[in-house]
Amino acid sequence: MLIKSLHSSKVQSLSLRCFTSATPCVLKPGDVLRKERVFTEEDVLQYSKVSCDSNPVHTEAVAARNVGFEGPLVHGMLVASLFPHIISSHFPGAVYVSQSLNFKFPVYIGDQIIGEVQATNLRENKNRYLAKFKTTCFKNGELLVIDGDAVALLPTLSVELEQHEKR
Repeated sequence: MLIKSLHSSKVQSLSLRCFTSATPCVLKPGDVLRKERVFTEEDVLQYSKVSCDSNPVHTEAVAARNVGFEGPLVHGMLVASLFPHIISSHFPGAVYVSQSLNFKFPVYIGDQIIGEVQATNLRENKNRYLAKFKTTCFKNGELLVIDGDAVALLPTLSVELEQHEKR
């Protein structure tokens, strides 16, 4: 179910330097890839099961309110899972190497989250490319809720656009 909802979520936009659909998109420093996602109660329950994170602040409104939150929280790592999803959906075969994360504000079920990865450094490494990204998530398009950095090995710098973007 979680995988199904990840694949059905819409791409907000791409900030790549492509001028026509015939022009291949090649990742360059400064380029940004984005994905919009709204996490559901079912997403949180499934993630709790898979991760064995049974902290009641994620599943029980009273427990969350007792520690000062408005309601159950979406797991920070579930929100951060947008970053490898964005990278791998545009670069099939990419291998995630590292990720640093800073959790700034809580994310609640139903919040609109926009995850962004911005290429900051690219270098060739054997038959692949070592790519460093600035990673951010925004709630409702403006409040920074997560930031950090990621490094991934990419098989190519050619950006594979998702099906509905190719039309």
